[in-house]
Amino acid sequence: MSKLRPFTHEEIAKLGNALIFMTERLGPLSKTRLLKLVYLLQETSVRQHGLPFFNMPFAVWKFGPVAEDLFVDLSEEQPVLLADYVRCESRDCMTFVYARRQFSDDEFSDNEMVLLEDVIQTYRNFSAEQLVAHTHRNGSLWHQTAREQGVLEYLERGQMNRTDFEIDFGRLLADMPQKQHIYQDQLAYLEQSRSLKL
Repeated sequence: MSKLRPFTHEEIAKLGNALIFMTERLGPLSKTRLLKLVYLLQETSVRQHGLPFFNMPFAVWKFGPVAEDLFVDLSEEQPVLLADYVRCESRDCMTFVYARRQFSDDEFSDNEMVLLEDVIQTYRNFSAEQLVAHTHRNGSLWHQTAREQGVLEYLERGQMNRTDFEIDFGRLLADMPQKQHIYQDQLAYLEQSRSLKL
């Protein structure tokens, strides 16, 4: 699998507080449900504003799309990267994520706060299985990427659990050149900014 990447303090704080926001609004969340909500937050942000919500890749996995760094951290007995923000508890062969502190909106713009609330309201009644089905539906970025890379049937049949194929959110903006330009510029800015802070 791909090498996990370092995160800046600001990226960790933003991700950690987004998870806290979700668990405060919806209660303890299963790891799968939380991972899907994080993905949908990213997809919604790109679709609506041409801007990624988080600076991290999402890969095509069997139950994906998944941000591998987040998956790995939430799969530990206790998170390491997000130790100051959430804690995990295993029960009934599942991992549940709980807030460790109160939510802080310091890392979020007004638009991002609206996006957080919109995603919670839109998907609040979806189970983990329903969120997986939603992100895997025909035409979704997960489905398109898996099909184009020749792994769709293997993933659907459980013959493969993970791939290194990344979701290209820019595809959501194919018919919106101005937003596509904003998106590409923002990705370049985030990477350059990140490299200066590490």
